Amino acid sequence: MAGDEASLYLQATTMRVLHPCGQTPVIHVSPNRDSTHFYAALNLQSGQETAMRSPTMSGATTVLFLLMILAAYPTQPILLLWDRAPWHRSKLVKTFLQEHPRLEILWLPPASPELNPQEHVWKATRAAVSHNHALSKLDLLADAFEAHLRNTAFPCSLLDLHNYSNLCMLFK
Repeated sequence: MAGDEASLYLQATTMRVLHPCGQTPVIHVSPNRDSTHFYAALNLQSGQETAMRSPTMSGATTVLFLLMILAAYPTQPILLLWDRAPWHRSKLVKTFLQEHPRLEILWLPPASPELNPQEHVWKATRAAVSHNHALSKLDLLADAFEAHLRNTAFPCSLLDLHNYSNLCMLFK
């Protein structure tokens, strides 16, 4: 799995749109900076997301998300590709990881978001949901964002790139 966090703001971000010539599209911008956060992990084999909305990103919230991952995959060992966010390395998280050896972390190099497949999921979800949106309530936008994460398969070529399927057959 590949995990990461993202923040969602009510303020719309813009991207290219098709619009009739001479008619400038109008995008309403919220004056407030309300936000919510998402924790998510991409199953690199199936393309499915395990996602959780949170008002904060902290060690305690991270532990709740790791519990969610363990519950989603109750019988198998899990290797999680993860960046080095401060809350990932908190004392609470370190203790949790020691108590749950079925979950192993592979730390990504510092400042290398391009190596994390979860970043592609954020990009696709923002393009589908939060760019150019016209929603006036953060909860509605967050519901749509979360629904897209849960209901969309996000293919990832990382495993194929490293011949994962053939390697797995060697160990069965």
